[in-house]
Formats: sequence, C-alpha cells, structure tokens
Amino acid sequence: MESIIVIVHVIVAIAIVGLVLLQQGKGADAGAAFGSGSSNTVFGSAGSGNFLTRSTSIAATIFFITSLSLAIFARQNTGLGAVEGMPIVNPTLLEQTAAPVTDIPQVEASQAPASDASDLPVIADEVPVAPATN
Repeated sequence: MESIIVIVHVIVAIAIVGLVLLQQGKGADAGAAFGSGSSNTVFGSAGSGNFLTRSTSIAATIFFITSLSLAIFARQNTGLGAVEGMPIVNPTLLEQTAAPVTDIPQVEASQAPASDASDLPVIADEVPVAPATN
C-alpha cells in the first residue's frame, strides 16, 4: 500500500510541476508564444485559466493527501523507540569501562619527559609591593 502511495505521490508531484509551467503568467500572451499575434486563442476564447487552475488545485489536493498518508506510514514504522529485535551494530559500546577518577588526563610514567627542577622558574619568597601614591 505504501509503495502505491509513493508512486502516486511522485506522479502527482511531476504533474504539478508541469501544470504550473503550462500556466501563463499575469499579463502574458499564450498565443504570442506560438507565433500568433492574438492572445488567449491557443486554449480557446476563455483562455487556459479554468482548466489548468482546476487541474492544479486537484493535483495539489492529492499531493497533500499522499504526503499526509506517507507521514502516517512513517510514524507507524518508527516503533516509538523500541529496540527489541534490532541488531547491535557495535558490541564494544556496551562494555562498561572504568570511569577516570578525575577529568584531568593522566600521563603514564613511561610517557612523561625526564625533567629536573632546574628548568622551572624561580619564584621569590617575597613579592614586591608597589609604593603608595597620594
């Protein structure tokens, strides 16, 4: 049933595009497009407005109905978040790993660079105070 609605939906969408492209714009002469000097004689004396407008509105209504029914089918097929029967794509994600004690990354002793205290800046015990100005 869903595939039939998809086929109808695509056909109606193509029909809407065709019908909109066939309609003449405001102030355009349909007869001038075919080399004739008179306007509105290609589609009869009443012009193309009635037939094409009515066909476009019917196609648009069918398009909205098929869109709504496809949305209903999609809603029914979601399963509302059920995971029963679904395959596990990556089983390693299910394994629990030990959480780190802190958020700060730890460096192993073998990876730590060898350093001594001589490369650290020397900080004086007393901090100089700026003289007070009046």
